[in-house]
Amino acid sequence: MLAQQKQDITALFQAALAPILAGTEVTANVVLERPRDPSHGDVACNVAMQLAKQLKMNPRELATKLVDALLADPARNGLIDSAEIAGPGFINLRVSAAAKQSVVKTVLAQGAAFGSGDAGAGKKVIIEFVSANPTGPLHVGHGRQAALGDALSSLFVSQGYDVTREFYYNDAGVQIQTLANSVQARLRGFKPGDTEWPESAYNGDYIADIAADFTAKKTVSASDGSPATASGDVEDIESIRAFAVTYLRNEQDIDLQAFGVKFDNYYLESSLYSDGKVDAAVDMLNKSGKTYEEDGALWLRTEDYGDDKNRVMRKKDGTYTYFVPDVAYHIVKFQRGFQQAINVQGSDHHGTIARVRAGLQAVNVGIPQGFPDYVLHKMVTVMKGGEEVKISKRAGSYVTVRDLIEWSGGGDITKGRDAVRFFLISRKADTEFVFDVDVALKTSDENPVYYVQYAHARICRMLEQWTGDEASLANVDLSPLTAPTEAALLATLAAYPETLARAQAELGPHQIAFYLRDLAANLHSFYFAERVLVDDEALKAARIALMVATRQVLRNGLALIGVSAPNKM
Repeated sequence: MLAQQKQDITALFQAALAPILAGTEVTANVVLERPRDPSHGDVACNVAMQLAKQLKMNPRELATKLVDALLADPARNGLIDSAEIAGPGFINLRVSAAAKQSVVKTVLAQGAAFGSGDAGAGKKVIIEFVSANPTGPLHVGHGRQAALGDALSSLFVSQGYDVTREFYYNDAGVQIQTLANSVQARLRGFKPGDTEWPESAYNGDYIADIAADFTAKKTVSASDGSPATASGDVEDIESIRAFAVTYLRNEQDIDLQAFGVKFDNYYLESSLYSDGKVDAAVDMLNKSGKTYEEDGALWLRTEDYGDDKNRVMRKKDGTYTYFVPDVAYHIVKFQRGFQQAINVQGSDHHGTIARVRAGLQAVNVGIPQGFPDYVLHKMVTVMKGGEEVKISKRAGSYVTVRDLIEWSGGGDITKGRDAVRFFLISRKADTEFVFDVDVALKTSDENPVYYVQYAHARICRMLEQWTGDEASLANVDLSPLTAPTEAALLATLAAYPETLARAQAELGPHQIAFYLRDLAANLHSFYFAERVLVDDEALKAARIALMVATRQVLRNGLALIGVSAPNKM
């Protein structure tokens, strides 16, 4: 059912309960559910069983009173056909055919807005994802973050939230120095395998590419920040570092562009230090009384906030541990006015959750408990030609996002992007995923993204054969839509807004992929069971309207996850 229909049925129950609850202190929470067995009806409600004891009534007796009142209410006409009492006091309702069919006109009227909600109106949310260190190309784990984070952002936007997509660059620390040392070793003529090659160095071909461009004194630019021009001096380690970081940030920009992901803001870890945000956070923690010194180190009492042990903030050498700038960064997020912050990260970040949240509570500036939220994803295994792919020449030690897009598209970047994005959100984030490139290349129902896109293309082909005016469908009579496959399509279309609302609330964009597969399955079942372009004009018009509505919802869902909806396959 549509949300408005649920609200109307809830209102019917509230009206039926009003005289029964009058003069009592009993309040009712009407919950509508779908019966486990469809033969029992369309809607089930157990409010009679919930209230019977408080009202000192037999549950079936109370259910009978409610059913009688509900059926006598004129407001149920056109919405509820019948009501039955089952078992100890369940109330099962059957929704009218007209109410079920009305979803078609709702979709046609709302178009691309169908499924949108306003639960997040006036609320600011920041969703941080990818946030790859600028030390190499984006790997498939970053790809999963990109797919999850972008789809999650679109979900929040669909529900009325003011969303900021943010990329956090860890552009400081040991890994950046290792990058600079790796490029410098290449500049000196060394390569992986040479005795002079640093043991900790990065081995991918991209290091040689950076060295070549540095020697040529090229200028590179990233999506934000100042351009970097190489000095060409092999001893100028600062120029090597700045050039290599900007070079790789630009490479990551290219990968993200190929993946169809755009960010609203880029935040540099180095700015937390240069702007004094880390020192300010440490000062707040010291003033809170939650820190102490021991063995030459500064500690935070994270045990007070549920962590398994207290954590070192500042080491003996005076440097901060990695969670301290994270605390500073999230204080900044809160100060920027975001009521909710969501981090999409790899499952290896699980250990940081308790200490970051502890630090945010310890500063005592009003940050709510549970801030930020985390969506942690597990690893992706890539299969190609029946074998696991573990390394990439481009990266040296892992499969890159660019590799995956190129392999999965067979030379077609759009096809590759569609496959990678759909596949990488098609499982819950906390489950491991096997990405089979051979499946992504198949043009059959074994390939889930092809299966969904083909449903859209199949409808487009039907409508080309019809050659009618879609505007004429606004007032079509939908009563001929009575076949079982039509009923399944109608029910699935009606479930779309609720699916989006639930996926957003549960931070589960995978639910969109599940829904699209179900909708495509219902469309394909309809296609093989019924004809659209029949001689009966009324039936033909109703079925065409159903097809146009289904095409629209397929488009809406695919757009949310950044996947195209081709007219031809």
